[in-house]
Parts: sequence; structure tokens; C-alpha cells
Amino acid sequence: MSDIGYFTWDLAPTHGDAPCLRDDHSDLTYRQFADRVDAFAAQLSERGVREGDVVAVMLPNRVELLIVLMAAWRLGAAATPVNPTFTAAEAEYQITDADAALVVNEGPDAPSAGRPSIAVDEMHTSLPSGPALDFRPAGSDVALLIYTSGSTGRPKGVMLTHDNLQFMSSSLAEHLSLTAEDHCLLILPLFHVNAICVSFLAPMLAGGQLSVTGRFSPARFFDDVARLRPTYFSAVPTIYALLVSQPDEVVTDTSSLRFGVCGAAPISKELLERAEQRFGLVIVEGYGLTEGTCASACNPPGGVRKLGTVGPALPGQTLAIMDESGVLLPPGTVGEIVIRGANVMHGYLRRPEETHRTVVDGWLHTGDVGRLDEDGYLTLVDRIKDMIIRGGENIYPKEIENALATHDGVLEAAVVGAPHEVYGEVPVAYVVPYPDSPVTDGQLTDHLRERLTKVKLPVAIHVVDALPRNPVGKIDKPGLRSRHRLSTTARG
Repeated sequence: MSDIGYFTWDLAPTHGDAPCLRDDHSDLTYRQFADRVDAFAAQLSERGVREGDVVAVMLPNRVELLIVLMAAWRLGAAATPVNPTFTAAEAEYQITDADAALVVNEGPDAPSAGRPSIAVDEMHTSLPSGPALDFRPAGSDVALLIYTSGSTGRPKGVMLTHDNLQFMSSSLAEHLSLTAEDHCLLILPLFHVNAICVSFLAPMLAGGQLSVTGRFSPARFFDDVARLRPTYFSAVPTIYALLVSQPDEVVTDTSSLRFGVCGAAPISKELLERAEQRFGLVIVEGYGLTEGTCASACNPPGGVRKLGTVGPALPGQTLAIMDESGVLLPPGTVGEIVIRGANVMHGYLRRPEETHRTVVDGWLHTGDVGRLDEDGYLTLVDRIKDMIIRGGENIYPKEIENALATHDGVLEAAVVGAPHEVYGEVPVAYVVPYPDSPVTDGQLTDHLRERLTKVKLPVAIHVVDALPRNPVGKIDKPGLRSRHRLSTTARG
């Protein structure tokens, strides 16, 4: 018996006819899920997929995507989920870089980079005759290749092993106190490790169930919660902002929800409080990286929550703050966040130099700035690369964003550095107001004057309808910087 606890073929004998996995088209028990996995694993084997290969899967969120992941693991192969909204060039880059042996996609018109492919509608659903599959993946085998968003260059494949995934999913199940009574509503994209670990593997370990929702909208979300009665979900700040922006007359039944998780990007304390009050549930903010297999810190649903922090280290991990020379700093000191534990990635695919720069003496260097308090709760300060240097003075955009968020009319805010002939860089803000709460740049500037020193005040505040996002839902700050440069050039 493998030490990995989330394999569906091991779970089926225990949980059998218990509800496991559903979407708009399928509703599977643990046994039915295991049978579908074995059926497709046999099909992959017939198509030549072997131990150590990579299977790419380019599908929107649906049951079949999870079947592909588990079927690849059944054969000792790794899986690389591809963003289904990618252009052909983006998809082919990932498929080629991962050296995928086969691609599962939506049909012949979908990108495959010239590799063999299986359309989702051609996936076998019935067990073949012959001997049962009995391969057992090792914990050290690479399970997932998750590609970074590529904001700092070409996307890199992060190699995560089954040991990484087992450690992370069991740690999350413990921290979130998941049981067989828990039911996750999946709304985040499955090409990202957050959805795979928090919403899929953790409830599988607990014997719980997962409902895969369709394309997110507030109306769809509220309907699914009322109909399916999930106990938790994981989302990004943008989704919480959309939910609390619904008119007051939108009456919702969220009584089944025990808690919500917020990750992928920082959420303002004000938005978090509004969401908790509006929907009557606990929201725990967490923090992590793909390179750290999803999450490294999280406020506990049933313990001490400190709003404005992302909580303490998850079980089995160590968080620390380090200076530029590699010295660990005491509580209350600002520096780079570093992480150690069995969650740290195996490495970047075929990029040993970048791996060695990122993981040094067992510490994963995050590129994020933060501080720990005496209780070990982590406060995020900002990304190192987003820091603005104005006339030699360091300015953290998140501090300005937090100050903007204290205005009742501000739903979201993003601050970026803009080139300046004298100071080098100056802060510029982009603000999304709440519906029916118009604000002006002058009002927001006056609001900030009471909260920030003059050097931190944005030289311009743009009130906009929406902020650009990357595929994971994070605010696209490189895109904002480019937008600002283009608009400045056009005016010039």
C-alpha cells in the first residue's frame, strides 16, 4: 500500500458508494470515479503512455479533467494542466516544454503541438477486459507540472511530486478540520495548484465530496450553494469583491457554508469583513506559492484569526524572514519571506540554475516581503519586484492599496510604479469603486493625505471599471504598468 492517501483506487474500497465528485453532467460515487479512472488509464496505456511520461490536459473545469490527472498517476505518469483559454501559441509552448506524450483536449481543433491527442468525448468510460492495473506510483515520482504565470519571463514548469501533494493535502485537511461531512464547491481553475490541493485532494483524503461548478458568476454561485449545500469553497479576492457587490435585494442562502478560503492574492481587511458580514461565514486568508505546493500559511477557521495577516505556518512548515545576506530576522522585522518543509517543489523542469537560485539550503525564496509577529502570524508587505523606489526611498504599493481600501467607496485598488525623470519612479493608483458609490480622484487623494506621508501619495489616481487579471485571477501589475506607459505616450 502506498503512503499516498488520495489515489481513487485506494479510496474506493473504503468509501464505495459515498458521493465523491460531480459537475453539470456527471455525478460519481467513489467507486464510479475509480472505475472511470481505470477505464481511461487503460486507454492511455493503449495509446503508449508509460511511467515517467507527461500527459497534458487542456479542458475547462469538469469531472473529466480530474479523471485525466488520476489516470495519468495510475500509470506512473505526470500531468500538466493547460489553461483552456490559452492561445494556440501559449498552449503549444507549455505542451512542448513539458514534452507531453499525449494531450487530452476538446477536439481536433484544439491545440496539441503536434502530439497525439484524445478528445474529451472519446474518453473511455467502461472498464476493459483483462488484468487490472496494479502500478503503484512512488512518493518521489513527479505528479504535476504546474506552469507559473510567466510575469517575469517565459512560464516555468514547477515539478511537484506525490510526496509534495500528499504533505500539502493532508496538512490542509488537518488545518481546515475536514471530515467526510465536508463538501467543497470548486470555482477556481484546475490548471492551478490551489484548486487541485484545496478543493480536490484535501476533501478526497477526508472522504468528503467535490462539486465542480461551471463558469463563475455570482448568480451561478448563489444558486449552486443553495442547491448543493457545500460546506466550504476557495476563491480569490476578485470573487469575494464580485459577491459583496451584488445589490442588497439579492437574497442568498449560504447557511450550509462552514468557511471560505481566500488566496492567490492579498485581500483587504475591509473587503474581508464585508464579505463575512454579508454572508455569515468565516473567511480564512492564506498565502502560498506554486513552488511551495499551494499554501504555506493560513488563518485557522476554528482558532485565532488575525485579520490583516495570512495566519501562521501550516502544519509541518517553517516560515521565516530573511535579509539580503541570508540572515534570519527576529519577529516584527521586515524582510523576504522564506519557507521550509516537505511542500517545497522538486524543482523547475530542466532549469537547474533557476531552481538553485530559488531554493537555497532548503529555504524556498518567495520574492515576497513580509513580517512575522510574536505568535508566528505572517503579514504580507509586498512583492520585492513591485516595490517602488522614489528618489532612493522604498515605497510598498500594498501600503497605499491598504490605505485606499479604508475608503467606503473603494472595492479594489492597485498601485504601480511609473517612470519619472527626477525621482526614477512614482506611485500611480488604479481604483475600482463599489457599484452606486461614485468616488473621484480628488476625494481619494484627500482620504490618503490623512493616512500616508506625502512621498507615498500617488501622483495620479485613475478610477476604472475593472482591473486587468492574469489567468490565475491575480491583478496583472505588469499589464497595468504597460497600460500607464502607453497612455502617457499617447498623451505626449
